[in-house]
Amino acid sequence: MKVILADVLGYCMGVRRAIDAALKCLETNKDFLVYSLGPLIHNNTTLSYLAEKGLNILTEDEIPHIEENSVVIIRAHGVPPAILEQLEKRKCTVINATCPRVLASQKNAEKFAKEGFSIILAGDKNHGEVSGIAGYAGNAFSLIQTISEAEEFDASTIRENALLLSQTTFSPDEFEKIAKILQKKIKNLKILNTICPATVERQNALLKLCPNVDGVIVAGGKNSANTKRLLLSAKEHCPNAVLIESPEEIPEQFFKLQRVGITAGASTPDSIILSVKKKLEESSSC
Repeated sequence: MKVILADVLGYCMGVRRAIDAALKCLETNKDFLVYSLGPLIHNNTTLSYLAEKGLNILTEDEIPHIEENSVVIIRAHGVPPAILEQLEKRKCTVINATCPRVLASQKNAEKFAKEGFSIILAGDKNHGEVSGIAGYAGNAFSLIQTISEAEEFDASTIRENALLLSQTTFSPDEFEKIAKILQKKIKNLKILNTICPATVERQNALLKLCPNVDGVIVAGGKNSANTKRLLLSAKEHCPNAVLIESPEEIPEQFFKLQRVGITAGASTPDSIILSVKKKLEESSSC
């Protein structure tokens, strides 16, 4: 068996930044409780490792009840401003590990909303990044999740000027199609493609990989938006594609293939990628 890694895979800048911030925080705040607001990233292996180091997970509902002076890390997806205000009231030390690209989207949403724009975001309803941006956009916010939703969108609810943003991990192809549909509906539509280059790079590397393999393994968290989108692309362009979180989940049929490709979501650590590769290679040498 030949195992081929995608040219670009694994941790993106924002995720690595958040993990480094958490590890530093745990090291320098040993006398205080340290929390991440929600799971720091969408990878169970990394979350277990951080939990062993002392990182607790805090839900928004628990904020009014945590000890004053606790340390709270804002994960890469970001949060609405109302959440930051709650943490300040509890006298928490806030470590803001929001990805810089997400921060830029939050600032644009806030800026253009104050200038009288309607804010439209192409994204996934239940994603943390979406709720954060919505909080900065206020009442002028609309969410579009799919191309069909864009086609059905009622533009009469929109102000004279509108801004279209994207969740940083959204599909580039879907965003372009949504933008074209909305341009026909909204005369004064300003478009900012805020998809992270890391998302595009991983998608492009996967498309390059698919023609050269018999199957693709996508390594990453099953709750990760960018990882699930990698799986969708892999299924479109390869006869065999699967999403796994650990080497133990590799389906039996993959050990019978001649060429297996591996890609990984932006929150997948190198250790998982290498262990998946090792297990495949060991099976072929038996």
